Amino acid sequence: MNIQQLSKRLETVVSYIPKQSKIADIGSDHAYLPCYAVNKGIAASAIAGEVVKGPYLSAKKQVEDAELTQEVEVRLGNGLEVISPGEVDCITIAGMGGTLIASILEAGKAKLINQPRLVLQPNVSARSIRTWLMDNEWDLIGEEILEEDDKVYEILVAEKGNPRRHYSGELEKELLLGPLLMKERNDAFLKKWNQELHQWKNILNNMEKAEKTDALEERKRELIQKIKMVEEVLIL
Repeated sequence: MNIQQLSKRLETVVSYIPKQSKIADIGSDHAYLPCYAVNKGIAASAIAGEVVKGPYLSAKKQVEDAELTQEVEVRLGNGLEVISPGEVDCITIAGMGGTLIASILEAGKAKLINQPRLVLQPNVSARSIRTWLMDNEWDLIGEEILEEDDKVYEILVAEKGNPRRHYSGELEKELLLGPLLMKERNDAFLKKWNQELHQWKNILNNMEKAEKTDALEERKRELIQKIKMVEEVLIL
C-alpha cells in the first residue's frame, strides 16, 4: 500500500469523501489516505492527525516525499484535538475499534459544529458507533461491508440529520447488524455473522459447563438474545 494504491478497505473509505472536501484523517498512520485523496483530486486539502510520535513523524516524511506539504498538514494530537471547529468538511477515522471511534467523536463534539460528513471504519464493534450516531442525532446515510485478506470490514457514513431514518421497530437488532447492511445481506455480511454465531455458540457451550453465578447467567442471557437476533436475519 502507498499513496498511489490504497487497500480495498481504505479505497472504499475514500469513495465516500465528497468531491473537493477539506478532510481530516484521524489516526492517519503513514498519511496514505489523505495523500491519496489529494493526489486523486478528491480532497482539496487534508489534515493528517496522529497521536503517537512515531507514526506522526512517518506521516510527515510521507507528505514531504510526496511533495504535498502545501495540501496535507500533519498534526500531532489526540483525536479531534488536531482540528479547529468548522475547519473541515469531512472526517475519516479508519482502523480502530468502534468503542474508541465513538469516544473520539464524543470527546470532540465541539469540533463538529459545522456538521461535517463522518466516514468511519471500525475494526470491531460498529454497534458502538451506530449507538453514538443515534444518541447525537446523526443520520446513518450509508453502510458498506467488504472482505479483504480474509477479514471483514464495515464502513459507516453519517451526516447530521434524522438519526432514525433507516431504523424500524427492531432497534437492537439493527444497531448490532446495521439497518442498511441487513437489507443487502451480501457475502461479506453473511460470512461475518456466521462466524460470530459460531463463536458465540462455542462461548455459550463453555458457559454451560462453568459454575453458575448471577453475572454468568446475565452474560448467558445477553448472548442468547444476540444469537437469536442474528439467526433471525441469517435464515431470511
